[in-house]
Amino acid sequence: MSSNVKNRFSKTLALFLPGIFLLGFNIGTGSVTTMAKAGATYGMSLLWTVMISCLATYFMIVIYGRYTLITGETALQAFRKHIHPAVGIFFIVALTAGVSGSVMGVMGIVAEMSYEWSKTFIEGGIAPIYFAAFFIALVYFIFWNGKTEFFERALAVIVAIMAACFILNFFIMMPSVSDMAKGLIPNIPKIGPGESRGPFLLIASMVGTTLFSGLFIIRTTLVKASGWTMEDDKQQKRDALFATVMMFLISGAIMAAAAGSLFAEGIIMDKASQMIGLLEPLAGGLAASIFAIGIIAAGVSSQFPNTIMLPWLICDYTNSKLEMTLPRYRIMVLLISLLGLVVPVFNARPLFVMIASQAFNSVLLPATVACIFILGNKESVMGKHKHSMVTNLTLLAIFLFSLVTSYMGIQGVIGQIR
Repeated sequence: MSSNVKNRFSKTLALFLPGIFLLGFNIGTGSVTTMAKAGATYGMSLLWTVMISCLATYFMIVIYGRYTLITGETALQAFRKHIHPAVGIFFIVALTAGVSGSVMGVMGIVAEMSYEWSKTFIEGGIAPIYFAAFFIALVYFIFWNGKTEFFERALAVIVAIMAACFILNFFIMMPSVSDMAKGLIPNIPKIGPGESRGPFLLIASMVGTTLFSGLFIIRTTLVKASGWTMEDDKQQKRDALFATVMMFLISGAIMAAAAGSLFAEGIIMDKASQMIGLLEPLAGGLAASIFAIGIIAAGVSSQFPNTIMLPWLICDYTNSKLEMTLPRYRIMVLLISLLGLVVPVFNARPLFVMIASQAFNSVLLPATVACIFILGNKESVMGKHKHSMVTNLTLLAIFLFSLVTSYMGIQGVIGQIR
């Protein structure tokens, strides 16, 4: 009986592994920091931003996944074949620049958070460099196995830990139900304490961490690797729905934890590692520890997809098998993983890489929306499954929305250069 239950559980889990992979990819330290900052500064008043971003993310995941179900082609193969090879190369370069900056930032935050947390039980704490080296080795060990199924199952465990920590924290420090309900109504709050630029840049950051182009490109690779066809369209939608509902719940839980503690006390938050020192006197050592474990799990869960992004994109573009055991891919992943040591060692991020990654990210989402719009309306490619008027209008709305957030992102890059 126990064997049958185990087999049933394994089969059910396998149906949602692609969605869990996307969830781990999407909820990283950037998301945690942004959502915590939003909750600490504006309470739950920006929850509507998370809801709209998750709805748009669900639509984009489904539309990209459906393209692969219909044609059997992944995104980069389609860009190369039906639009122009240069478009595919642009996405490889842009996404690689983006994840390179992300690898540095994520591991920097994870190492700093671990260091601050270690101070609560070891006098003086453990230096960030040791934590960075440990987590880089852990991620590389998971990668070394080389099988997509193993990647997904390892990530499922890490994501489960992350989700449990943030949702448990939500119940410890949750704000009032009425505040959460009001937060679902779109509004632009007044400039918060310690803020000089207002909520617009924060809204753009919240959208950017959720509506991530790499998510939709990688989705097509996962759909193809799963062997799904149009017969699995319902399963593909269920899987996408699971991923985006969990994105909303976890993002909302992080925001609520900060709103129920820091915002309620009028405490300003500048970086995620502050949450340990700030939460402990407000909500106790248990809440602070749970939050720390959640952030560490979020960092590791997003770091793994970040490090394997380049080899996956190359396999995608060249229409070759995802054989991650090949020496060239292992070297690529090792070099990208080692970027995680930059922040702990030098205590700074290389300005050029960070500016380049943000500049690329500013134009990636509009380009991603435009590409699926072009592909979905090619009758020679889609046949009877060509995009409907409703789909096209939805894509147009997301495209216009992406232009606004891209403008904000470009302004931020110009500010950094100045």
